Amino acid sequence: MSGVKMLTHALLALSKYHPVVIEGMGNYDPRAAATVASNVHSQLQRHWSEQDSHADDTRPKLIITQGDPLSERGVSAITPVVAKLLGAERGLVCLDPEIASYHAPNADRDNVILEMQYSELVAVLEREKGKGIVRHLETAVDQSLKEKNARRTYFGKPPLKDYFRDFALLQEVTKAACLVICGDITVAHTAQDISEFSVTSFYRTGLELGLVEKHHMVPYVVEDDLDFEKIDRR
Repeated sequence: MSGVKMLTHALLALSKYHPVVIEGMGNYDPRAAATVASNVHSQLQRHWSEQDSHADDTRPKLIITQGDPLSERGVSAITPVVAKLLGAERGLVCLDPEIASYHAPNADRDNVILEMQYSELVAVLEREKGKGIVRHLETAVDQSLKEKNARRTYFGKPPLKDYFRDFALLQEVTKAACLVICGDITVAHTAQDISEFSVTSFYRTGLELGLVEKHHMVPYVVEDDLDFEKIDRR
């Protein structure tokens, strides 16, 4: 477990768990949430059984969510089912009101026992990894957005909405800070194919910066026929 000092009550409580972050499409995901959740659960169990280091981590799992409003499909529908299958509770990270005032009020809080703000996790990262770490991440996210928007222009699509930057940073800061606080993390995806124009796709930025490592990742091994041109109209 990490030796991080000066944690808030919620973050200190977080350190008692093994955090599990599930990343994937929002409510435009056409697949049945229960089926995807069952597949994610199976892959998580296989991943943990194959990792010798995980056998020594006896802490309960905590599913970390990032403020998605509850819907019938997509990641906000998948994570509660995975939590139930694991017998796990959930933690919630939301953007601060000055970044997105609508985010926290609309978040699904069912089975949530810990709630944290983005700024708290930023503070942990900067204290443990150095003051420039988040700025470095912001620069990398901005560069990735620039490249994605250039490709969208080429394909005759409008630029990605401004909120993509906020939620890409939330996604990567959440994982990096959870790893620092807890000393380990598991990150599972809900699809094998990930749209290059999704928030999920920014996971590559976190990997490239070493904020999480490949051995923390659990890929989705079921191949689904997902046509992003049809299902994601953004």
